[in-house]
Amino acid sequence: MLYLVATPIGNLGDLSPRAIETLSAVDVIYCEDTRHTGLLLNHFNIKKPTRSLHTHNERERTEEVVAALKDGRDVAYVSDAGMPGVSDPGAMLVEACQRENLPHTVIPGASAAVIAAVLSGLPAQPFSFFGFLPRESAPRRKMLDAIAPIRHQVILYESPHRVQATLKDLYDRFGDGPAAVLRELTKKFETVVTGSLSELIERFSEEPKGECVIAFIPGQKDETEAPDLDETLLALLETESVKDAAAIAAERLSLPKKDVYRRALELKGK
Repeated sequence: MLYLVATPIGNLGDLSPRAIETLSAVDVIYCEDTRHTGLLLNHFNIKKPTRSLHTHNERERTEEVVAALKDGRDVAYVSDAGMPGVSDPGAMLVEACQRENLPHTVIPGASAAVIAAVLSGLPAQPFSFFGFLPRESAPRRKMLDAIAPIRHQVILYESPHRVQATLKDLYDRFGDGPAAVLRELTKKFETVVTGSLSELIERFSEEPKGECVIAFIPGQKDETEAPDLDETLLALLETESVKDAAAIAAERLSLPKKDVYRRALELKGK
């Protein structure tokens, strides 16, 4: 049997008795980072061999896990924190087990996305989870486009040094809707800060400590109000090149790219 075991996202007390029992019973534990998981296993006095399985060796190690299961061994997989397969490796293991008709299950536990959906104070049903926004301009824009039609709570993960930049992107794209920034979930200094996106931009002018989750409701902009080209370009030119700013604005406003690029050059030269 393959067990995908959820691990604490902060508070070690959140590792369930069933998870401890499972990790103590399997033949081998595959983990995203053997050093990180080693600390968790030592805390609970679990003595089992560990093997790494992370983004860069996932395919090779998945074949190894499949071979172990076919050999009759019990295997557990844990990511560094939370639920395997949710913004962490794990999905490839499930796919391989289903393809090979091998037994597999999940040992449930902490998930920052679910905790944030409840703690945000925004309606938690339904909610959509998108993980981390890509840093590169084109895929980031593509994900924001996917979020645009949604009118319920959206959950994003974000590193502390990019929280304000992401809040600004959300404000520019979706308007000044309700939001929350949640940090250090389940830990001693857990905090939940709520307000509009503009209020949170001001609140997080200084970089927070610890991993963060952003919850918000998109679609707050008045969709009947046509956005101004110069306003859109000036906002984009703060973070994008002239070429990228023009491409984004042209797509967003349904205008000819050549004309928008010419105007972007003019604004950049002022």
